Amino acid sequence: MDLQALIGQFFDGNGRIVLPPHLTLPGLCEHVFEMEQQSGVPDRPVLRQWLFDDDPAGAPRDFTRSEVNKRIKVVAARLQQVGAVGDRVAILAGNSPEYLFGFMGAMYAGMTPLPLYDPNEPGHSEHLRAVFGDSNPSIVLTNNVSAAAVRRYFADLPSAQRPRVISIDSLPDSLAASWKNPVEQGAGEGAAAPVDAPAFLQYTSGSTRTPAGVLLTNRSILTNVLQIFAAVHIKMPPRIVSWLPLHHDMGIILASFATILGLNFEMMTPRDFVQQPKRWVRQISRQPGDENFAGIYAVVPNFALELAARYGAPVAGEDIDLSHIDGIIIGSEPVTETAVDNFWEVFSKYGLKREAMRPSYGLAEAALMVATPQEGERPLITHFNREQLTAGKAVVEAKSDQTVAFASNGQGMPAQYLTIVDPETKAELADAQIGELWLHGDNMAAGYLGREDETASTFRNTLATRLPEGSRVVGAPEDDKWMATGDLATIVDGHLYITGRLKDLIVVAGRNHYPQDIEATVQEASAHVRPDSIAAFSVEDGSTEQLVLLIERADDADSAGDEAVTEVIRTAVSKAHGITPEVIRWFSAHEINRTSSGKIARRVAKKHFLAS
Repeated sequence: MDLQALIGQFFDGNGRIVLPPHLTLPGLCEHVFEMEQQSGVPDRPVLRQWLFDDDPAGAPRDFTRSEVNKRIKVVAARLQQVGAVGDRVAILAGNSPEYLFGFMGAMYAGMTPLPLYDPNEPGHSEHLRAVFGDSNPSIVLTNNVSAAAVRRYFADLPSAQRPRVISIDSLPDSLAASWKNPVEQGAGEGAAAPVDAPAFLQYTSGSTRTPAGVLLTNRSILTNVLQIFAAVHIKMPPRIVSWLPLHHDMGIILASFATILGLNFEMMTPRDFVQQPKRWVRQISRQPGDENFAGIYAVVPNFALELAARYGAPVAGEDIDLSHIDGIIIGSEPVTETAVDNFWEVFSKYGLKREAMRPSYGLAEAALMVATPQEGERPLITHFNREQLTAGKAVVEAKSDQTVAFASNGQGMPAQYLTIVDPETKAELADAQIGELWLHGDNMAAGYLGREDETASTFRNTLATRLPEGSRVVGAPEDDKWMATGDLATIVDGHLYITGRLKDLIVVAGRNHYPQDIEATVQEASAHVRPDSIAAFSVEDGSTEQLVLLIERADDADSAGDEAVTEVIRTAVSKAHGITPEVIRWFSAHEINRTSSGKIARRVAKKHFLAS
């Protein structure tokens, strides 16, 4: 079956994406599966879970295309027995095929899934309580591994308030035969979510606010996936390897679309990767049977490059072949020059093509991906004058102690408008000016669950004025559907650079400082500092703002060295940024607040600091 032709039918002659009014994610999934069967496509393994508990090398657990379809319908049929169309269904489990069956099964039942995580995950109990309080799901899906923890989590609630808990592994295959397509039931097509109704509810990880439920519609997700296929030029058929948490938008959208299109998808858990990064390196290297795939693809956050470079390199006598990798999409957090260079230095000798590394930008409010390199050099690292950045100007210079490195996130998605706006006047800014990134397109979410004011301020904005010459939004509608991302950015020579978060800016003595820039200086100042484990923010002290640094020490560092390194860091930050930290506090590993996706939760850490 020609998937490229299937995808191409949704683009019109002008490059616009046109979706049928009743197209849904489960509808497309079932349509593709039925087309394969009618075309005589042989059943084949498409989903593989790698298990490392009993075998250090990893034991594969495989599911064929028909087995995946059956297990999805098993879950959907059980949900139809105990719930109704439109119900919210929370998924509480770790990465596993069952998680994916539950997510897709809820949509097959006409319900709205909430991708969450195993309650055993440390440090996320407040986030989980907030999500359940906000969304009130009536059903919880889990697997046998997580079932006991899930039931313990709800044990303190009165029985009448506990959601129904279903363990997916325990459901028999025979249930699949009783699944009824909700489009064909009840009120006909109106009984199932049409293209503009919610497909699933993605809760923000909490790095910038109390968790908010992003209402992602069938249209927003389908549009963004089509945009990604067009922008990345994914070679068919691909082999996709992932350890990303399935409760994260990057992880679940990647996995679900591999499932919908019948692509080969291999998964492991984030813990499997962090414990031994070589496991992931081994899976993205050429394997027996890879001659049947046009390319290998992976999606990772920036810190994964550092871990893989440090701990994932082959030992003497061990050989790997990375020449078949066509794309490693890097997102979720700022991409650093050090991580890219270290990864390239370690793995280029094994056939990795530098252009396979693709720094990209996205956010849940725009489904998944907003920008990725589509022309010119990649990965492109550009150095900007630090002093000019504080004044809101992006001035490119040769690398020096006075410059800051940013990775280009390339160009905006096809069939989407993207520009830089003055957050005060809402006027479009020229190139090399720093302002707020605004977006417009069908990949935008419908809003936040139960938060009308936040929905209006984020998704219902009007561009006040457009550049008379060189506007990036020629042809964009004159409406109030611009999405304000809250991210500071600039465009230089056609490349998008994200410089920081609008609300995270550190303003001292009238100068703007980017927290991630200060955190990078701290990271480079001493090996005593644990990688990606720093929170920089400012606090009010009377009429002035003071800089605070919270730092986790490296795993092999002794607290006795904190005092000496504190002075090294104070000097480094003062020299590089012209600002002296007022407070530097040290912590052990994982003591600073993190989001559910593992990133430092800067604002939550600040809140706890102020309360202490």
